[in-house]
Amino acid sequence: MPLRPLPPGSSELTGGFWSDRRRVNRETTIPAAAERLEEVGTLTNFRRAAAGETGGFAGKLFADTDVYKWLEAVAWEQAREPSDELATWQTDASALVAAAQEPDGYLNTHTRLALDGTRYGDLEKGHELYCAGHLFQAAVAQVRATGDRTLLDVACRFADELCKTFGPGRLEGIDGHPLIEMALVELYRETGTASYLELASYFVEARGHGMLTVPGHHGPAYFQDHLPVRSVRTIAGHAVRALYLAAGATDVAVETGDHELLDALQATWSTMAESQTYLTGGVGSRWYGEAFGDPFELPPDTAYCETCAAIASVQWSWRLLLATGESKYADLIERTLYNAVIPGVSLAGDRFFYVNTLKVRHNAFADDQRSAVGGRQPWFGTACCPPNVMRTLSSLDQLVATSDDDGVQLQLYAPASIAVDLPTGRVAFEVATEYPWHGTVRVRITATPDEPWTLGLRIPAWADSHRLTINGLEGPLRRVWAVGDEVVLELPVAARRTRPDERIDSVRGCVAIERGPLVYCFEQQDADVVLDETAAVAGELVERERADLLGGVTTVEVPGRDGPLTAIPYYAWANRTVGPMTVWIREDA
Repeated sequence: MPLRPLPPGSSELTGGFWSDRRRVNRETTIPAAAERLEEVGTLTNFRRAAAGETGGFAGKLFADTDVYKWLEAVAWEQAREPSDELATWQTDASALVAAAQEPDGYLNTHTRLALDGTRYGDLEKGHELYCAGHLFQAAVAQVRATGDRTLLDVACRFADELCKTFGPGRLEGIDGHPLIEMALVELYRETGTASYLELASYFVEARGHGMLTVPGHHGPAYFQDHLPVRSVRTIAGHAVRALYLAAGATDVAVETGDHELLDALQATWSTMAESQTYLTGGVGSRWYGEAFGDPFELPPDTAYCETCAAIASVQWSWRLLLATGESKYADLIERTLYNAVIPGVSLAGDRFFYVNTLKVRHNAFADDQRSAVGGRQPWFGTACCPPNVMRTLSSLDQLVATSDDDGVQLQLYAPASIAVDLPTGRVAFEVATEYPWHGTVRVRITATPDEPWTLGLRIPAWADSHRLTINGLEGPLRRVWAVGDEVVLELPVAARRTRPDERIDSVRGCVAIERGPLVYCFEQQDADVVLDETAAVAGELVERERADLLGGVTTVEVPGRDGPLTAIPYYAWANRTVGPMTVWIREDA
């Protein structure tokens, strides 16, 4: 790969926007999840399975994954700042998972309690390999973050069982919900066990050959079983499944040197980014099937944009960024994190959106718990999104920077401390910025070898200009650096109007407001108008810093036909009251 992720601990968020969100995640969200996992019986499932009981399973059949994702978040937080509470959660829950494992390595509490131990009888809907995948990811995170091998030992025993069970000449099948593919590759990277990579490759290549029976009115695209992965050019079907598969296929392509597969995945990503992704970075325009729509099918009021799909998009783009070094992937990561991932959790950290629509009317899907009409919820019957947000925020510092043999690249701008060992020696620097509210980014070198190396700074796609100085002067970013050198990047963070592609008929003739990496929206309580009946007009966009509002934001006043309209960052909507909201608003000529 052209770029490498930094080792755990090499990048640390030290303040600012993302540090604040991660603090709330640690202090409120993760502890609340511990309570919810007890209340709804998910941890009890493990206790009963460990005791050899049957019957009485609680929750959805994939509920095990909620524990695994929560444990992943716990591990990253424990590595960053150890605490007795986190250590107890990790030790007790990991021991519980290990105790529930079958003698041959298999592990699934739904199979044990609800199916009397019958395995792999419903690969379409059973989610057994999906659950295994989240276990493997939690195991790798735990050992990398804390050195604790409890889950890793469990994961390897289970992976060995899968390798004996699935593949050519054995059970030839695939899971209806992809994830196992990238989890197996990560387990291979951690252990070096080649059979894990081989099984991941098998699962990727087996897609698109009619192995799954399609339920109800769904077509095979729902399961990503309509075409072989390397033949797909337009991503389709259930959005989370499709993106987890794409991420796993990218891992397989990288580890096996399969350039044809990687080229196909890049082409598919381009179609998605250019015609199937909302302004917010959200994906999935159809409630039916929680699915991608056709290119340019991006209605704002029926947007599904599941929080898990946004996280899966980040995971795929991250892999393609490493595999190619192209900054467009980091651009989409940034857009998605700010505008499609964190809207999924309240500013207080205790309530969640499943669906992140771009326009809300009072009655849109009001009878569905997933709908935004009722505001964020404390938990869900299908609780995949909350712990997914937790593990994403807890591991966010890993997305800040990358490296190669020649230097270090800043991919996300946030106050941070970075330290990396290059072939020529140790490089370290501090980042200071008030991004995303202000566009000045300062990098101060604190350690450097005597040989030249390159500091890479991403110029976001939204920035139509920038200014770069080194110690107050213009100069190249590849040089022999000295301790104390300061690089200053100035990005034009200012409110701007954004107009949609004319092929998106549902918002043709509309305008949206953006500022830096943030997408804005209009809430009824701020606009004081009927949003469907008003329109924006030409005129100056007025920015106001509001330390008293929504944890501290910059609002934008937009001239409207019936008076000024106040826009707030989209991620912060529905944190006061829940009512009509829109990202796009009609524009009068």
